[in-house]
Formats: sequence, structure tokens, C-alpha cells
Amino acid sequence: MGVCRLVTDGAPDRRKGRHTPDLIPLRQATKTWFAISLQTFGGPAGQIAVMQRILVDEKRWVGQRRFLFALSYCTLLPGPEAQQLATYIGWLLNGVRGALVAGTLFVLPGAVAILVLSGIYVGYRDAPVIEALFLGLAAAVLAIVVQAVITVSRRGLGHPALIAVAAASFVALTFFGVPFPAVVLAAGVVGWLLGRHLPALRGPMAERPVDGTAPLISDSALHTERPTLRRSGSILAVGLTLWAAPVAAFAVVIGPDSVFVDQGLFFSGAALVTFGGAYAVLAYVAQQAVQVYGWLAPGEMVRGLALAETTPGPLIMVVQFVAFLGAYRDPGDLNPWVAAVLASLLTTWVTFVPCFLFILLGAPFAERLRHSHTLTAALTGITAAVVGVIANLAVYFALHTLFADTARITRGPLDLEVPIGGIQWATAAVAVLAAFLTFVRGWSVLRTLGACALAGVLVYALGAG
Repeated sequence: MGVCRLVTDGAPDRRKGRHTPDLIPLRQATKTWFAISLQTFGGPAGQIAVMQRILVDEKRWVGQRRFLFALSYCTLLPGPEAQQLATYIGWLLNGVRGALVAGTLFVLPGAVAILVLSGIYVGYRDAPVIEALFLGLAAAVLAIVVQAVITVSRRGLGHPALIAVAAASFVALTFFGVPFPAVVLAAGVVGWLLGRHLPALRGPMAERPVDGTAPLISDSALHTERPTLRRSGSILAVGLTLWAAPVAAFAVVIGPDSVFVDQGLFFSGAALVTFGGAYAVLAYVAQQAVQVYGWLAPGEMVRGLALAETTPGPLIMVVQFVAFLGAYRDPGDLNPWVAAVLASLLTTWVTFVPCFLFILLGAPFAERLRHSHTLTAALTGITAAVVGVIANLAVYFALHTLFADTARITRGPLDLEVPIGGIQWATAAVAVLAAFLTFVRGWSVLRTLGACALAGVLVYALGAG
């Protein structure tokens, strides 16, 4: 059965208030989502580009305007926008089943890969060659994060007022230790206020002219549901139960003071406040996991991001690495390896269940607000703040990658981390190479990571020789 016929057969029955969600056969959609999941390297920008190419340009299942609106809505939500975008489009094509399939497959390959790589890191991290590999990867991450700052700046800082929001966010985080959620909330309010006085900042994404071929499935034929109180209550009840059940089970079986409960509660909370994508999330996770809970060292956070950069799926999968190390080092009465695997799976669960909940609960409302000026204005302010957040992350990684040690200075409102150890010249040299390959040669993320990992090994070999 062809797609064109499916458009007719699957169109909503407006007279009876019913619809058939399978505009594309679920089996065919599942194969496509699995193919997409194996190509999602390179962070959110690369993942979104893959979905754009396959879903909009090649298969033409979704139009460009609808794709951009879905992306705009997902960027406004806490959590990884690329995974939520896949879930949203899966919902548009196949209803709830499509959302679950698309969102799960988007995460699965990366989750398996990070779990395996975390085990390799724990088992062999003291081997000189492994240490050299991570030296190169950590240096490459610096260039990748700086590139992310530039990319988001070009997309989100089209007005001097937004540049001011980004700069204020950076200063608040870097010099005064303002909590990340407070920065994002303030940016959303500022964006809304700016939108009231600057019309250019509140134009709905769906109304902006875009290029592209007309989709095979019209907007009116895509899946939709009426946002009723009964539907919302049911989804909320099921979602919250699934979200909380594993953490409650660990609290009962192992104890409320275990590392599993700490990680379950922390990453559940992080899922609610980490706006702005993976790089923005990492700024918050790194601060808490390293300085508050002590689950890993600052340099290990950079290594975890390097692992996530080399695997398919959302970069937020680095939280799986964080949980693995934290539980391995504080397993309680369990075998350290068993504890690490359980913590890794628990953290993945509490991180991504909210993503499904946000989409399934909010998509019907978002569909009714596709032309909302208020929604777009708030999103604009948050996007500007994310530039400052990622810049703060770049500074954090640079301090803990290029210098031997750091210290925190707190004087009045000032809360600043500064380097106190000598610069690590080998890492700095590889970082310069990464910057050259990224910004001058225009190499891809994976190619840059591979070259820098090899450079790290060569530095070790020369030093050993």
C-alpha cells in the first residue's frame, strides 16, 4: 500500500471525532526509526539533520513547517530535544504507538554502547594506552563544545537584546554561581517580555517561509487528539507511576540511603529543569555530580562526554556513564559491577520516561498553539540563555582539561572557579589540533575525535620513548 493511499485511508474522520493514526504502516515506520537511530552521531545538530534528511527530504512524511514547529516545541521542553522531536513525529505519524517506538529506538543503540564503554573505562582506565586515548578525546571535546556555542549563537542571537541575555546568563553562571534552573526561568520571562515589544522575536515558526518539497502527508491528515482533562489525567497517572516505580523499588529493597535512590531522585529532578539540550544539561549535571555527590572527578565528566560523542543517540546518555561510575564506587552490599549496571539502567529510565510524558501529554496542546506568539517569544529567550550556558560549560571543561588543578573562590556574591595548577601542555597541543580540524578543515565530530584519540596515543608513545 503506497503512502498516497495511506494519506486518504488514515485521515481523521471529523464527523465522528475519530482518526486512524497509522498514516504510515507501523512496521515501515519502525524500520525507518531504527535506521535513523544508527545514524544519530554528532550531537543534537547532527541528529536533527538526519531526521530532516530522511523524514522531510527523502520520504516526505512530514512537511518542513511542521517539522520546524515540532523542533521549536521540543527545544522549549527540558531534556534532549532531538529524542523528543523523534517522539513527537512518531506521534504525528502513528499515534502513541509511534511515539513509543520512535523515542525508544532513538535511545536504544546509544544506551547499549555507553553501557559497554563505561565498563571498558572502569576496567581498563589505568592502562596507559586507554589514558592516552582519553587525553585525546577530552581535548577534542573542547573544540566540539566551542563549536556548539557558535552554532547555537548563529541560530538564537539574531538581535542585540538576545546577545545581552546570553551574556548575562554566562556571567550569572560563571562568576556568581546562579542555579541553572533559575537562569533558564529568568530567560523565558525575559524572552516573553521582549516579545511584547519586539515583533521580530515572536513570529511563529510555522509562519516563516521555508524551502522544501510538499509532503506526501498533508498537515490535516497527521495524527491529532483533543486535549481533554480525562486524557491528560490518564497519561499523567500512568507516566508518573512508571517514572517513580523503579526508584521506589530500590528504596524498599536496598534502602532509602543507597546511591540508587540518590541517583534516581537527582536525575529525575534534572529531567525537569535541564532546558536547552544536552550541552546545557551537562553544565548542571557536572556541577552536581562532581561537586555535590562526588560520583566522579571533573576530568571524568569530560571523558564521559567524549564517549557519548562517539556513540549514536542523545549526548545526554553521558548521565549513564556518571551513574555507572558513581554506583561502582559506592555499591553498598552489591557487587560493584552489578550495582553499576543497575544504576546505569535506572538513570536511563528516569531520564527518558519524562521525555515521553512531556510529548504525549503536551503534543495535543502544542498542536493547538502552533501559531502562539507567547510560546515563540519564551522559546527565543531560553535559546539565547542556552548560548551562555554552553559557553559556561566550555569554560568548565577547559579548566579541568587543560590545567592540573582548580580552586573555587567565594567572596560575597562572587563564586568563581580558577586554575591553580600548571597547564598540561600535551593536552593543550591536542586541543589546538582539534580546533584546527574543526574550524579550519571542517572535519566532522567523529573524524575529529578519531584523529585526536590517535594524537593522544602518539603523545603517550613519544613520552614513553
